[in-house]
Amino acid sequence: MEPPLSRGTCPEAGLDVGAVRRIVPGLRTALEPSPRHPWCAGAVVLAGRGRVVALHEAIGWAVRYTGYDAAADRGVELPPERRVPMRPDTIFDLASVSKLFTAVLAARLLDLDRPAASYVPEFAAAGKAGITVRHLLDHTSGLRPELPFYDLPTAAARARLLWDEEPLEPPGTARVYSDLNLIAVQQVLERATRQPLDVLVADGITGPLGMADTGYNPPAALLPRIAATEDQRRPWGKLDRGLVHGAVHDENAYAAGGVSGHAGLFSTAWDLALFCRALLDAGGPYPGFETDQPGLMGELAGRGAVGHSGFTGTSLVIDPATDTFLVLLANSVHPSRTWREGSAPRAAAATCLARSVLPDTA
Repeated sequence: MEPPLSRGTCPEAGLDVGAVRRIVPGLRTALEPSPRHPWCAGAVVLAGRGRVVALHEAIGWAVRYTGYDAAADRGVELPPERRVPMRPDTIFDLASVSKLFTAVLAARLLDLDRPAASYVPEFAAAGKAGITVRHLLDHTSGLRPELPFYDLPTAAARARLLWDEEPLEPPGTARVYSDLNLIAVQQVLERATRQPLDVLVADGITGPLGMADTGYNPPAALLPRIAATEDQRRPWGKLDRGLVHGAVHDENAYAAGGVSGHAGLFSTAWDLALFCRALLDAGGPYPGFETDQPGLMGELAGRGAVGHSGFTGTSLVIDPATDTFLVLLANSVHPSRTWREGSAPRAAAATCLARSVLPDTA
């Protein structure tokens, strides 16, 4: 049986060597202040085409800081000998890239054109009876971007907060990107299947694809391989947790025990490449994915590429037209989300990949 992916050369993948080789030097500039702070402390990038991974490299640091000095606006750095370098198999908090796994399960297990309330009757409250699963996946439900679930002490209270929320717009009339949408999809999936989301992801996606390093709430034994995120404190954060390392960064996912429809998964670049390969093999459609996003996709945007990014600095892009895929994982909130600026390194890497496809193999 042919392996889903193998390491190989750019010519074996039908990619131009020079264009692919420009990806890593471009990312190295993201480790330097631009103009005041680095875009990230470190990153892992993987690119390929077909079943060949032609690039898989790590740069910078998985753990560089012990905290953030807000008064001086600087990171509190570890001594060089105690810093943890990035490795190709470093594990990252995926943040909103987790949404893609929830969306894939929904597309497989649910009727997307049924009202979400047909699965979860309580969701119909406050004018939400007409919201379908597809509205949730397409971010056209009318729901606001987020709610303070982290302020509530129980799962029942957090569920009720969502059920009592009134949409800002009628469903299907406006697109507003919202964490609430995928949190609602999680409720629908769990009610429809009577299985928790982490079990559904493991049994339906990561297990069958051999994504051995992907899951929620990574065990403590994996901490040396996990990239740190933020020194999370108010007022820039919503909780006072100190340096977040090995636990989910998102406050609402943390309040939910680390498993949520919108955030919580940890993974590696190779595991996500397996996910990308499976998506390309399935041939779409791709509910829950972003389309036509130059800031994420560079010159791959506008030609059928899809993908997603995560607040912590993670992203993936697949281009069905050229059978290419790009995974870029960075810890761009380490040591503080206040340093998180733009998406230019993602766009530049995707543009290099777009320009690398050899004309006679496109």
